[in-house]
Amino acid sequence: MCLFVVVFCSLALTSAVNQTESDVDSWYVAAVYEHNLILNPEPDVPLSRLDALQHMQKNLDIYEEQAARAAQQGAQILVFPEDGLHGFNFSRSSISGYLETIPDPQQESWNPCTEPDKYNNTEVLHQLSCMARRNNLYLVANMADLQPCPLKTDPSSSCPSDGRWQFNTNVVFRSDGLLVARYHKHNLYFEQSFDTPPQPEIITFDTPFAGRFGLMICFDILFHKPTIALVEKGVRQLIFPTAWMNLLPLLDSVQFQQAFSLGANVTLLAANLRKDQYNMRGSGIYTPFSATYHHAQKGDPEEGRLLVARVPVLDPLWVGQSVTTEEGLVRSESTSSTATDSGVCHQESCSDSPPPETASLVPPSSATFISSIDHDPFTFVLLNETEGKVNVCNGTFCCHLQYRRLPQGDSKELYALGAFAGTHTMDGRYALQVCALVRCAGLDASSCGQEVEEAESKMDFLLEGKFGTRYVYPSVLASKMVLEQPEHLETAADGRVTMKHSNMIGSLVTACLYGRMYHLDNE
Repeated sequence: MCLFVVVFCSLALTSAVNQTESDVDSWYVAAVYEHNLILNPEPDVPLSRLDALQHMQKNLDIYEEQAARAAQQGAQILVFPEDGLHGFNFSRSSISGYLETIPDPQQESWNPCTEPDKYNNTEVLHQLSCMARRNNLYLVANMADLQPCPLKTDPSSSCPSDGRWQFNTNVVFRSDGLLVARYHKHNLYFEQSFDTPPQPEIITFDTPFAGRFGLMICFDILFHKPTIALVEKGVRQLIFPTAWMNLLPLLDSVQFQQAFSLGANVTLLAANLRKDQYNMRGSGIYTPFSATYHHAQKGDPEEGRLLVARVPVLDPLWVGQSVTTEEGLVRSESTSSTATDSGVCHQESCSDSPPPETASLVPPSSATFISSIDHDPFTFVLLNETEGKVNVCNGTFCCHLQYRRLPQGDSKELYALGAFAGTHTMDGRYALQVCALVRCAGLDASSCGQEVEEAESKMDFLLEGKFGTRYVYPSVLASKMVLEQPEHLETAADGRVTMKHSNMIGSLVTACLYGRMYHLDNE
């Protein structure tokens, strides 16, 4: 569990890959399932193994239906969300009936479907394995793992006092049911029932149709290990089961999923839960060229959603292409995307023209004020004119904006440009540099940074910041949770990142350059 619709030009930050959609001649079909989870109504009360199995069976029955549907649509890999079988809010003891001991597939070969009696209490592993085998697809699911640990033999170890580790775990089954990968979540988000692994795990698995994939879970996406460690190893296809609670204006689910795909130049297969009481919704299949996603609106029926898409193979070893680094690369690919919740499709091309006039020459704006986004004190400046240039700094980190606002009708809305550089400390600790153009919730400056889902004003803009990190994730969020593609996105050798967008289809809620200063997280 963790906190917290359509394409951009891709900004490769760890390494720029000289590959466009037109270069890709290999494709596969991927599916993710946003699951309307059947919860245990009393997660703090321990259940017997039989009762826990009966609860999980209700969710497994839904998985069975969706796996068959995915297979009928040609899916070769299917991803289910975090906590999708058991739920959350357990204590360490109350989750005990849900635990299964998952063998390490790096140490032994086991097919739970064809060898169901090899281990006791592995009913869920058996069903998932047979699900993959029956539908002839790779299957990724999330479940609770129990591993004995050396309490007595190694007193210096991190072994809990009860002599066992309990892990939030991804499992991957091959299309014949073989267990091929196991990953233990490293960055927990208020998960009292689970332990942090003694060492971060960097886990990948290979497929015959698309090469190598890497594994992570929910809150992991905001940290260097395992996520960026995978990217820096050249893994360009990532699996992302999540239980993501949306947090506007910067960390809505589809907003950050797509931003990460573009910023890291990777494919991201993101499966979220649908649970309205926890504000959980938003899943997708993202590549640097395209996005297929679903983001339910408030008031929509609370139901699951299967997404299936044809995806280009990005594994450079599998497609026989090498990774090349080129400073200051401007990515300008033709892209397409599908917003599955509205049925609206967009197809645009990035601009091949030189970068427009930079806004960095604008002198600092004097009328600044402090307002919070997710408890981080952003320095803001209001956009008081129909068009203009503004500059705002938070310490030595500055953001620049050149804009032209296009109000629709008689709407009155307030917009502001915000900058933040520092360590986020609420519900997690991580270092940031962020430039954010936001629609304020009201007409008072104090409302800037609050959650807003809808807007009525379109905006032509150029947003720029000089970042102390190569890891910057770009997003443009339009009204009703729709993401739009910037016309131009560029990173320069000196760390300057520029995002330009005009001719918006929707109205602007947020435009953001979200920089992660991983190297400062422990300071």
